[in-house]
Amino acid sequence: MNYKVNSLIINKKKFKCVIQGEGPLVLLVHGWPETWVSWKKQISLISGLGFMVCAFNTRGYGGSLCPKNIGDYALKFFMEDILDIISFFKKDKAILIGHDWGAPICWTTAAYHKEKVSGVIGLSVPFTRRGKISSTKLWKNLYKNIFFYQNYFQKIDIPENELERNVSISLQKIYYWCSAEGYKDKIKTSKNINSGLLDEIPLPNDKLKWLNNENLQSMVSDFSESGFKGSLNRYRAQEIDWQELKDLDKLSIIPPSLFIGGEFDPVRRFIKDYDAYKNAGKFCENFKGCHIINDAGHWVQQEKPDAVNKIIKKFLIDLKV
Repeated sequence: MNYKVNSLIINKKKFKCVIQGEGPLVLLVHGWPETWVSWKKQISLISGLGFMVCAFNTRGYGGSLCPKNIGDYALKFFMEDILDIISFFKKDKAILIGHDWGAPICWTTAAYHKEKVSGVIGLSVPFTRRGKISSTKLWKNLYKNIFFYQNYFQKIDIPENELERNVSISLQKIYYWCSAEGYKDKIKTSKNINSGLLDEIPLPNDKLKWLNNENLQSMVSDFSESGFKGSLNRYRAQEIDWQELKDLDKLSIIPPSLFIGGEFDPVRRFIKDYDAYKNAGKFCENFKGCHIINDAGHWVQQEKPDAVNKIIKKFLIDLKV
């Protein structure tokens, strides 16, 4: 299905988005390195249930505002964007559904602004409270002597230059690396701490049946426009988050919530001998369940849209009752 793409100015900020349906507002918040098109298989389903859906490119991505400073990508500004979009649609609150980086954006907004969130679904990244050290320092400690992509992303310009050399190849390799197909093919980054992200990742050729060419080309176009700096600055702003969001030491998720993850998602095993999905609802007071999708990798709503849609549908119907 073809969707009409809009460019909205909201509180002097530009957002590229797709809007469909009428009713309670549902915001779909993508992750890295994706755009609103990662939700294509969910938009019509959700709007058909009697909701207004807005799937948008977050700050730092093509067609939306792309400030230059790392500080502009702190989570507090992504929360502000969510609240501004809710106000733009003249709604009191919204249901938030986020994947990858979109999940922490949604979780944190729900934790800080529970009165503005009527429900929240996180995909691939569960809600966690503030750690004893920032995640930036955690990854540096855990991966001192070998390559880890988040440590690599702390370098300025080097990852941008690598990823922007050929945007289509970069995206295809990343999608393969973190997919179920990549897991089964044992696709991994180099262990050499001085390597680039893509050095040992091959192209998937025709293995990613869920990634159609139209969606890929749309994302290539957006990243060609914006570059990768804004999206990588979200990783670089994690130290700022840790310093600023001290209330996350104690905050819980109060609105109804659930978690969806892929069986083979590498996010699940970032820490050796620890399953990040095991207690996904630990700090959620009205938790509706942890759903692990069989034979899915990181791009769960694209890889297994039917399974994900079934879970989303039940959650939304229950909310409306």
